[in-house]
Formats: sequence, C-alpha cells, structure tokens
Amino acid sequence: MKKVLVVEDNPENLRLITYVLTRGGYEVIAATSGEEGVEMARSEHPCFILMDIQLPGITGMEAARQLQDAGEGRAIPIIAVTSYAQKGDRQKAIDAGCNGYIEKPYDPLTIMAEIHKIIGDSE
Repeated sequence: MKKVLVVEDNPENLRLITYVLTRGGYEVIAATSGEEGVEMARSEHPCFILMDIQLPGITGMEAARQLQDAGEGRAIPIIAVTSYAQKGDRQKAIDAGCNGYIEKPYDPLTIMAEIHKIIGDSE
C-alpha cells in the first residue's frame, strides 16, 4: 500500500481527506504543522504529500521550500491545498516547489482524479 503524507491542522479536513485517500487505496500518515510535515516527509518517504498552506509554525509554502532545497521535494510530489486562494497563489505554490495546487473545498468524489492528474498516477 502506498503511503501518503497529509499535512493539515484542521481535524475535520484531515478526517475527510484521510477517508478519501484510504478508500483510494493509500495508507495515510498525518502531520499538523509545517515543521512536523518536513520531519515526517524526511523520515517516512511518502509517495506524495498533500500540504495545507495555512499551518501553525512554518507555512506549507515554507515547508515545501525546505523539502525542495534539501532535494526531497524533487523526489516526492507535493500538492498544495488551500482555502485562501488568491490570484497568484498557484504560481507561488509552484515556485515554492509544489507540483500542483488544489483549492478547498474540494469534492471528495473527484479529488482522487485531481491528485492522480497532478502526480501522473493512473491508479
């Protein structure tokens, strides 16, 4: 089973995406802060990361930058997830090292297709 890291500080959002990913055949590991997400990405080596942008401590953008600077961001696809979408945020996420960007609220019925499109996985 492929392991996915979800970095999300909102318990309801975390519960929903964990359910969707588990139903999609993934093992989900979770972090609730940017720092914890960076540590878990380095130690657990997930197949991809869903990274909330608004996090306590360092932001999701900074966490993605840290992983990218250390080389992990190139090996592990990172998908930025945010509910505070503003013009230019998608490009900022890409510039920070993310491979894609999904806006909240996302549709639980279609998010797996969006994720697979971003990471290039047809499962």
